[in-house]
Amino acid sequence: MTDSNEYVDLVRQAQSGDDGSVDRLAELVREPLRSYIHRLTMDHDLTQDILQESLLAMFKFLDKLERADRFWPWMLKISTNNVREHYERRGRRRTVSLSQVPETPGKGKQESLESLISQELKQVVSTAMSALKPRYRTVITLRCYEEMPYREISEVMGCSEFAARRLFYRAKKALAKKLSRCGLGKGSLLLALALFGKMTATSEAAAAQVSVTAATTKVGVTAALAAMMSGKAAVIALTTAGVLTVGGIVAKPGLDKMLAPAPEKQISGSPVVERTTAGSEEYWYYYPRNANGAVMIRHESSARGGQSYCQWLQNDQGNYYKRNNTIHVNNHRMWAADLTVQRLPTDSQQLREFLCLMEGKGEEMEYVPSTREGLLVIVKQDEKRGHFQTTLRYDVSDEEYFRYSWPAGAKIIDNRDAMHKRGWTYFRIAGDIGGNEVSGKGRIPFVHAASKQHYPWLWLDVRGRLQIVDDGAEAFVYGNTGTLAARYEGGSFLKGLGRPWMGLHTIDTVRRDAADKRVWFETKQGPGKGKMEVVLTREQARLVYLIDMENDVIEGITFSTNEATVGELRFSYLQDIDQAAGEFVAPRRRSSTKPQRDPPGILWLVQLVEQEFGR
Repeated sequence: MTDSNEYVDLVRQAQSGDDGSVDRLAELVREPLRSYIHRLTMDHDLTQDILQESLLAMFKFLDKLERADRFWPWMLKISTNNVREHYERRGRRRTVSLSQVPETPGKGKQESLESLISQELKQVVSTAMSALKPRYRTVITLRCYEEMPYREISEVMGCSEFAARRLFYRAKKALAKKLSRCGLGKGSLLLALALFGKMTATSEAAAAQVSVTAATTKVGVTAALAAMMSGKAAVIALTTAGVLTVGGIVAKPGLDKMLAPAPEKQISGSPVVERTTAGSEEYWYYYPRNANGAVMIRHESSARGGQSYCQWLQNDQGNYYKRNNTIHVNNHRMWAADLTVQRLPTDSQQLREFLCLMEGKGEEMEYVPSTREGLLVIVKQDEKRGHFQTTLRYDVSDEEYFRYSWPAGAKIIDNRDAMHKRGWTYFRIAGDIGGNEVSGKGRIPFVHAASKQHYPWLWLDVRGRLQIVDDGAEAFVYGNTGTLAARYEGGSFLKGLGRPWMGLHTIDTVRRDAADKRVWFETKQGPGKGKMEVVLTREQARLVYLIDMENDVIEGITFSTNEATVGELRFSYLQDIDQAAGEFVAPRRRSSTKPQRDPPGILWLVQLVEQEFGR
């Protein structure tokens, strides 16, 4: 970026009739202006022509410039218009290969830079940039290399500030797409922008000053949405919802009879989803695969006037909570302050109806069916309590405003334990059911990013009765002789257990699994600090889950009938896996022609109590 203050005195002297000041001004502006124009044209000869045209315009119209401190933006606007007029006259734009990018006149021709950057990478970046529309290169240059705020970019390009933000967003996406076609994956955008800036700098010293940060490339949520919605991208629906219930935050009749006081008063230091009394709330639900897969949630509350005072962001890497200028990285997913069940816009009719029956709520989000990748649903409630819901098909997983929308200089407090920092761990199960010893083990990913390499699996042995194996792809039940008794789809025996990599807190996973099979449940304060209980009841069987809210895991499940307690399962999770890795070997995937049974859902645990499993 060129500091316009350098020019103020020279501009004022030149406007007073000092011809020497005009010449010095032209020399001072020549090289930074050449660099700017070259980034727009990527053509050495054309750059020289437009540079001369722009300097001639400066000589001719300098006396008409009203504000000396606006000299540099004024020169950029003159040069931008000259480039635009050239392309309009030509009716086409030229592209160049890497070999045509002029060497800069700095000492040693930037030999230190050349030694660090391969010719192949430079070729890729040059090809991608030269393939952009001229106006895209212009807005990228103004924002990334001139470091102009969007207000000043709008002046140079002759548009509104909002249009400038939207244009930059589209330019950024277009460049990322072209880089991807050249073999550079996600995360390469900042590298490419910085490299292009260094390649097109006028000297080694100027190249050393080029730096493009993630903060520079932000455009704001509203402009990004506008860019997405007006493109070919994928607005499926924009509906105004008359009434909205998001995430089970609305209080309901009779809840005080079923629940203890809100957990934020009992579990100190545990941020939960809060409802504003005056202001707005916004939820983003992003499904990278499909509506039945993992969901990533962003929740933001704003006080009256629009100032954000708290924000949750749960993406594929972790769980972040922002309050004021402090970011907490947590073990646990968010949960509602009043302990109502987290709702999703993709919930089935059956699930929604049962949760409405359980919690006494008659309003829901608009239902969004989807089997495609990249579903994004945005639900917002404004200060006037009006609601709207937007549904898009768009991949936001790599966007800065979805991943890490934190202010510069924010304080980061990492509250995670070792296993959550690792992103996955092993667990052991011990206990007994009906006098039969139970032992088991498995693996659990805590975040979606870890679930592919460290996929979840479960092995459970009820001595003398049966063995359960679930590797996520297929699930089997073996009888007491080791013969295959039943075959189910993968993940069948992960139901009723915590699945944090899917995007919801364990307390919500368990309750939603119960609701899916129409199993009645209640939620109450558990024994010990930070513990909650979920009690499931079905006919003669009763299951009590003890859930550690801070660590987002199940500690134990107690089984009982109307007469007595018949067993329990205790779960332990390994912080250090180095010494125990040999014990935990994922089950071998076995081929079988036995037909699959209907998935039991959470009922497989109920059936253990009833001693009817597999019948």
